[in-house]
Amino acid sequence: MISQAIPVLAFAGAIGSALVAGVFFAFSSFVMAALSRLSPEQGIAAMQSINITVINAWFMLAFLGTGAVCVALAAGSYALWGQAGAVATLAASLIYLAGCVGVTMVCNVPLNDALAASSTGTPDAVALWSRYLTEWTFWNTVRTVATLASAILFTLALT
Repeated sequence: MISQAIPVLAFAGAIGSALVAGVFFAFSSFVMAALSRLSPEQGIAAMQSINITVINAWFMLAFLGTGAVCVALAAGSYALWGQAGAVATLAASLIYLAGCVGVTMVCNVPLNDALAASSTGTPDAVALWSRYLTEWTFWNTVRTVATLASAILFTLALT
């Protein structure tokens, strides 16, 4: 039963990883650059709004649903061990969990929380925004690479 579910879950993992990679790619490649062109007050307000809006059923399904699929695949990868695709499936799952979910919780969310607590128009907010643009984008790029690598590895595991 588990070995029959793994290809279906790997397909879901590939699609979910690719969707999340696309969102992260957009932020690292142009959204953050666009926000950096705004005044700090406008940039902070826009990013605060984005951080609230991103908590929605569709994005959470892609982000956390793919994480749940990866947990299931990592746990069930023993059923494939020794078969083609087993190592790629496990690696894709672990990379997504560490490089996407882990980095989000340890790096991006604390930066988002600090930005949410900031008072716009203060020198501290301006300094935070400057640091935020650099650090948040760096960690987001790490997430982009991790989720893209996961999508590729899941796809390789299925072929």
